[in-house]
Amino acid sequence: MASPRTVTVVALSVALGLFFVFMGTIKLTPRLSKDAYSEMKRAYKSYVRALPLLKKMGINSILLRKSIGALEVACGIVMTLVPGRPKDVANFFLLLLVLAVLFFHQLVGDPLKRYAHALVFGILLTCRLLIARKPEDRSSEKKSSPPGNAGNTGNAGNPEEQPSLYEKAPQGKMKLS
Repeated sequence: MASPRTVTVVALSVALGLFFVFMGTIKLTPRLSKDAYSEMKRAYKSYVRALPLLKKMGINSILLRKSIGALEVACGIVMTLVPGRPKDVANFFLLLLVLAVLFFHQLVGDPLKRYAHALVFGILLTCRLLIARKPEDRSSEKKSSPPGNAGNTGNAGNPEEQPSLYEKAPQGKMKLS
């Protein structure tokens, strides 16, 4: 049976991946929602106006919107379908994108309701990355080994073969002086 940690990472990966495929597609084409697409176009125009450095670099609102949308779709597909380390790389890129989008929203002075979804999904991406990158819990091996028996490798991983603390306790009367 899969561990709860594995189930959590897989569920978060699929949900986040599908969300970013959806959001990236909205940025790229009006086929899913014409209203959302036109709202994205308007928003990215305001982002480029608020950050003149982008214009100096030759980045217009169309290029910015389409490159962010394409990166979201690509990383979303990787998060949903590709196993292993590439998911973590895609997670990291999506987290950077979310931070950039949050920066853009703050730059143009959008109210919280306009970027609350980015905040929530940024937190979810952070949680997924932290859970996925956390090393395996080895504390169960240490708990099964009694204190002072760390050097004994013969049966350290098998608690059934280890004597209990009661069996190790001195038997008989104690001499008090």
